[in-house]
Parts: sequence; C-alpha cells; structure tokens
Amino acid sequence: MEMVMKLGAQSPVVIFSRSTCCISHSIETLIRNFGANPIVYELDRVQNGKELERALVELGCQQIVPAVFIGNELVGGSNEIMSLNIRGKLKQLLIKANAIWV
Repeated sequence: MEMVMKLGAQSPVVIFSRSTCCISHSIETLIRNFGANPIVYELDRVQNGKELERALVELGCQQIVPAVFIGNELVGGSNEIMSLNIRGKLKQLLIKANAIWV
C-alpha cells in the first residue's frame, strides 16, 4: 500500500490502468483534454503490477483500474471521475492539484 501511495504522490495526476482497458484510456483522454499530463502506470506492463493491484484493493478500489490519484489523494475509478466531470468539479480539482492552470 505504501508503494501505491508513493507513486500516487509523484505527480499532480497519477492513473493506474491496464494497456487493454478502454475505460482507463477514456479517463486518461478526458484528463489530458483538460491540459493535464498524468503519469500512467499500466499494471499489466510494470514489473510489480500484481503487487500494486493488491495494494489498490487494500485502499478500497472496487474496480482496480482505472484508479486515479489527483493531488496525492485517491479520487477513485471511472465512476468517480465521470461524476466529478458531469458536476463540473473535475476541472476545479485539477486546478487545485496544480495539474492545470487557468
């Protein structure tokens, strides 16, 4: 769990995904369209991917990917990100995390 938190703090936006997950790709595209440049860890391509998956489950991720950290905090998966976007709060969260500028 400590490793995931450490990786999640490396950038204003960090996404844990899988290379074959279209939902992960969609969430990454959505965040990039705001102008953010997230660090993306594809769990099926990193050496310790299984360990990171277990840690994400321990942190409460019901669906392992995508798991999105914004401003060093685990925001959640695709449902949470889409909900924030629909309510107009995703952009505000990205600004607050210094992932984008106004």
